[in-house]
Amino acid sequence: MSRIPVLSFALSLSVGIVGCTGDAARDVTQYSVAQFYENDQYFGASFSHDNARILVSSNRSGVYNAWAFPVEGGEPEQLTTSTDYAVFASSFFPNDGRLLYSSDQGGNELSHVYVRAIDGAVTDLTPGENLNASFAGWSDDDETFFVQSNERNPQAFDVYEYATDDYARTMFYRNEEALQPGPISPDKRYIALVRSYTTSNTDIILHDRQSGTSVNITEHSGDVSNTPADFTPDASALLFTTNAGSEYSALESYDLATGAVTTLLAPDYEVLGGGYSRSGNYLVVVTNEEARLQVRVYETATMTEVQVEGMPDGLVTGFGISRDDSHVGFYSSDGSTPADLWVGPMEGPLTRLTDALSADINREDLVKPEHVWFESYDGTQIPGLLYKPHQVSSAAPAPALVVVHGGPGGQAMVGYSPLKQVLANHGYVLFDINNRGSSGYGKTFYKMDDRQHGEADLGDVVASKTMLAATGYVDTTRIGIIGGSYGGYMVLAALTLAPDEFAVGVDLFGISNWLRTLNSVPPWWESFREALYEEMGDPATDSVRLHRISPLFNADNIRAPLMVLQGANDPRVLQVESDDIVAAARANGVPVEYIVFPDEGHGFVKKENEIRGYSAVLEFLETHLKGAASN
Repeated sequence: MSRIPVLSFALSLSVGIVGCTGDAARDVTQYSVAQFYENDQYFGASFSHDNARILVSSNRSGVYNAWAFPVEGGEPEQLTTSTDYAVFASSFFPNDGRLLYSSDQGGNELSHVYVRAIDGAVTDLTPGENLNASFAGWSDDDETFFVQSNERNPQAFDVYEYATDDYARTMFYRNEEALQPGPISPDKRYIALVRSYTTSNTDIILHDRQSGTSVNITEHSGDVSNTPADFTPDASALLFTTNAGSEYSALESYDLATGAVTTLLAPDYEVLGGGYSRSGNYLVVVTNEEARLQVRVYETATMTEVQVEGMPDGLVTGFGISRDDSHVGFYSSDGSTPADLWVGPMEGPLTRLTDALSADINREDLVKPEHVWFESYDGTQIPGLLYKPHQVSSAAPAPALVVVHGGPGGQAMVGYSPLKQVLANHGYVLFDINNRGSSGYGKTFYKMDDRQHGEADLGDVVASKTMLAATGYVDTTRIGIIGGSYGGYMVLAALTLAPDEFAVGVDLFGISNWLRTLNSVPPWWESFREALYEEMGDPATDSVRLHRISPLFNADNIRAPLMVLQGANDPRVLQVESDDIVAAARANGVPVEYIVFPDEGHGFVKKENEIRGYSAVLEFLETHLKGAASN
């Protein structure tokens, strides 16, 4: 297989110094939402067969499409021209200029895999209705590639092998148990799969295609998270991450012949995964260190860390290595600006290929987040990212927003967010909270909100107001809450279960009725369904609690102004979730604004919709939060 993954995407303050005001206030230029969307966003890094070009996904055309940058620098070539549906580039072919990409229909998450020929002709490799497919890597001999699809059974992803010449395909692995397919060994003998019991308890199943047998290689007791990472280039071992015996996941190696396990890396923070370069000479490892993803490169033979000459300061993410090990490509950002693509020889020097930040925006006006901790209602230390606008000071306390990430089990990370930068630029203090139950802070912290959602985690969100007050530059009468997906649920939970705590709420495609949502989980989430039920509650047996924490059934408590954004094609949070809570809030006579986007799903992929939606959010906050009288 092609073993180098496109890897995705700090300072820590003690609570005793969270309240310091930092640098003196200064004026900044305020920019419109539209100006922030003059910025471009890029991700992905697949080198062409001759290392002359690098394939990326970008929204610079207004919708995500596939683009190819010359490695030596210069203007990119737009390879797909979609104006309606987002296109996400997967990979160049290993021996010519063809490329693979995926696209769904308006955000419905029913993605197909397409091949674009050198002449621009496009072929759907996964035709059919109501299926979800994705590219799963190249074979070691470059003569075939793999695709996962649930076309046979909506609840299970089978793995198919396609020929690179005529796209003829065969069934590679028939997934009868609805496991989660993972990496495939270079000799194509083994495939690693994941069996989920809960969101914090998983096993790795190793299937031997030669013998037709499967074995659980991570048998354990208690809650242990095990995830396959990559097979070694000689197909002798499987790398995997595990938090067995530790709060944090380590990177370990399982010998396929003997079953012996060797620890490769076990730092005091999360190791998220690793993958080998095509030659096997390098191992790329991704870690999570206080909400900051880091990429490290090691020489495989010695596990010596490689320092690439000319690496820029700041976060380095999306690190990829060319098939011949000669070039590297990656993204860099300080968390306040869109990430830029850098490319160059492995030994340097490096070239920045993109300038994602609009020339009309002064990067000194943007805000870098700071990782902070505070003591919650029961003494638990809760982390998060604090954004302090440059123009804010204790002399003129500012409005603030508690930002709640998605999930359950997600994490607020250091990285560029147009909406967060818009709000900070307009004078809103932001606290991007990692309430209990968030990833990245150990398995005990991760499990602390199981079957206590809308209660224990909401308590952290409310308690964060005390930390904001202690900064000295927040007006405590003007603290609102904003979040998307699970964070959107937390917004609605705050406004219904703690109705006097927040001045406004902004819900982006959030859940209002857990009973309905858990009964309408998309079929392709089947391997995750029971794990989700274990964490949130099974609607068949835990309906009383799920009813109690569902905002819809407490909507008569809503007293604060509410704004809701929703994609009509969202398969995870159905539009009815937003329709119902909006109707209920309006019945209370409170100000409610509601925008439905007919061509979006679970989140935005079109610039024009982001501009419209986030401009409306900013206007709503200017009226109902910043414009609210301070007591």
